[in-house]
Amino acid sequence: MKSDSQTPLDLEELAFSHISVLGREVIEGLAVRPGGHYLDVTVGGGGHSRLILEAARDVQVTAVDQDEDALAAARKELAEFGVSEAPPKEARVQFIYSNFADYEFIPNTFDGILADLGVSSYHLDQAERGFSFRQAANLDMRMDRGRSLTAADVINNWDESELADIFFKYGEERLSRRIARRIVERRPLHTTTELADAIASSVPPKYRYGRIHPATRVFQALRIVVNDELKSLETFLDKAPNALVPGGRIAIISFHSLEDRPVKHGLRNSPLLKVLTKKPIIATEEEINQNPRSRSAKLRIAEKLL
Repeated sequence: MKSDSQTPLDLEELAFSHISVLGREVIEGLAVRPGGHYLDVTVGGGGHSRLILEAARDVQVTAVDQDEDALAAARKELAEFGVSEAPPKEARVQFIYSNFADYEFIPNTFDGILADLGVSSYHLDQAERGFSFRQAANLDMRMDRGRSLTAADVINNWDESELADIFFKYGEERLSRRIARRIVERRPLHTTTELADAIASSVPPKYRYGRIHPATRVFQALRIVVNDELKSLETFLDKAPNALVPGGRIAIISFHSLEDRPVKHGLRNSPLLKVLTKKPIIATEEEINQNPRSRSAKLRIAEKLL
């Protein structure tokens, strides 16, 4: 049972903002058809699901997310289509609170499956969630606030070598050891800005004032560890293809190489799939100008073999 502090925000106060990247490309890639049933395993604010529902008549969507704030926002965004917590009858959208790795993929169910692996603008902009170092907040970083492990637990309790290893492995941070050493010297650290300052103080000035903030890679690594993102992605890639009907399609959007590599190889190595994208689909310059966070998005699509 979650405490009151972990319940979703009131809908009137909720400002879940996430611009859906590669929307046109996703709809074309999934080949959305009338009467089809589609699974969105990262519904977020409901942007991609709305595009799917609008793409053809009588489309149904099963919308999954591990963040209760996201589900609350998506229920509001998609209310006009009829929403349900049970399998859709009259309603065209069913919502399920789950990590996509834990979702029960029933064989031969969906005409298409979508996963958008990106962190939403909401998570980055809502300081209290602890994903960003731009404003002071508790070191949290949990997508699902029912999970026990927080970024503060990792930073303050893991030993120096463990920290260095995850910064290098999941953040591809070449200065991982000196950053880990400084963090251990300064802990306990309680806020995002305290951690960012400790990281910045451990690197050379040239690195400190470079194109990206020196804390960026460390924060990515912590988020991946706290949410067990790569293991969840591996499980999803193994289980999801079986849930497609023959000829159904799976579309996955990734945002960095640690995600894109397993997506590329997982789709290619699945005996159930034929890859349709030899190279990933990327955002147009027009979309990047409108939404700079789409710059790093990569879309890969595969089709269930007949």
